[in-house]
Amino acid sequence: MIIVGVILLAIVTFLFLYIRDKKLLETVTKSHRGTKTERKLVLKLLKAGFPAQTIFHDLYLRDKYGNYSQIDLVLATKVGIIVFEVKKYSGWIFGNGNQNKWTQVLAYGKEKYYFYNPILQNKKHVENLKATLTDFQNIPFFSVVVFFGDCEFRDVSFIPNNTFLTKSPRVIYAVKKVLKENEPANYKSKRDVVNVLSAAVENGNNQEISEKHIKNIKDMLGEDRIFH
Repeated sequence: MIIVGVILLAIVTFLFLYIRDKKLLETVTKSHRGTKTERKLVLKLLKAGFPAQTIFHDLYLRDKYGNYSQIDLVLATKVGIIVFEVKKYSGWIFGNGNQNKWTQVLAYGKEKYYFYNPILQNKKHVENLKATLTDFQNIPFFSVVVFFGDCEFRDVSFIPNNTFLTKSPRVIYAVKKVLKENEPANYKSKRDVVNVLSAAVENGNNQEISEKHIKNIKDMLGEDRIFH
């Protein structure tokens, strides 16, 4: 009987926490937007006390060529704009800020996989975002690359200024470091900033835009043009 009671209590507690987190998440984003790890980061920011209206998730920006780039997460702060790139990897991670490719090593060196440098990836996102508003040229931008999953940074170096690389448990520490070590930004119009970021989020609700973005990525990778 005691065991049954413990199990029921565990189930009730789980449901309570699930519903609470779902309601909290929906103050910023929908449960179907982005990836699970991105939504975990949204919750981390909310639970750390960052206001929902300063967090923008799953943004789609249109460039001058009519293509769309997707940004995982943006946080508007008093010191500037923080742009997040969220990754989920296991194993050992090797790379530096200048390399095009980073390496993931699994099975104690028996397996190696390569992926595009997330620092360069997020640098491009920052550049795209800056191009959307004149005011952004006068506001500091900070890049935060967050790794979820059971991974370890084994040889990662040459991280650029205003760029931070962190495992998920320390992401709030990285954000607070940015806030502590920088002066307040000179926003000419906070409303314009919010409007641009909100419009980019709204683009993600447009199925045509999201499908076009996926098509652009597939075309860039060119996997359908490789014959083994």
